[in-house]
Amino acid sequence: MTTAAEALRDATAQLEGEWARSDAELLMAHALGVSRSDLLLRHMRDPVPGGFEALLDRRLAHEPIAYILGSAEFYGRRFTVTPDVLIPRGDSETVVAAALEACPAPRRVLDCGTGSGALLLTILAERPKASGVGIDRAPAALAVARENAAALGLGERADLHEADWAQAHWANDLGTFDLVIANPPYVEDDAPLDPSVRDFEPAGALFAGPNGLDQYRILVPQLSSLLETGGVAVLEIGANQAESVAAIARESGFAVQVRKDLANRDRALILT
Repeated sequence: MTTAAEALRDATAQLEGEWARSDAELLMAHALGVSRSDLLLRHMRDPVPGGFEALLDRRLAHEPIAYILGSAEFYGRRFTVTPDVLIPRGDSETVVAAALEACPAPRRVLDCGTGSGALLLTILAERPKASGVGIDRAPAALAVARENAAALGLGERADLHEADWAQAHWANDLGTFDLVIANPPYVEDDAPLDPSVRDFEPAGALFAGPNGLDQYRILVPQLSSLLETGGVAVLEIGANQAESVAAIARESGFAVQVRKDLANRDRALILT
């Protein structure tokens, strides 16, 4: 009988890399139907469950661990994720922190390109008096966001519906907001990405032209009409895009501040 501990050693050697052991433990815990901590404390001598090898094969093929497990952690909360949405990343927590700093008590929040809903729902969870609207052009992504809203008890405060800011009249019935947030597609079309990203995450939520700026050029000039007087917009950006996106924002009449992520890379712009 092969034990979980023995299988974990073999899986770690196959996966290699900085996160190999962590990924192997998460897959084993998932296969056993227990938490990672329970695995380490109580189940290391258990026989390997039948589904573990199939999960390991998926990870060896570069499928992201979050898609295999069906969820990801963001700002201390668990969000359902599927291949229809980008995986929420720690870098994007900078957007939430910057938004709550710049607009500490929002009443109405708009999330452009909501995906899993992680940004919008986190802000609503952190600010119980706020309500919000999340738009996305992908119905499958909105289904994931609605599932997350329901799981977090935020369904009544989060209005999630289909819209595309590249189409005329998309915002006609939305009204105005104290806070607008967005994590638009911003990856260059030919950017060298890890296979776990390029081959698995939705291309429509990643790529935005030869320099990654196409969606900012469309969205940013529309933000002023969506903001209340004194309102704030916060945008996620690529690590090398602060100057370019700030120039687009200034052309649209905004003052701009930059916020860095935990790795000290430019990650969010605050527009006022």
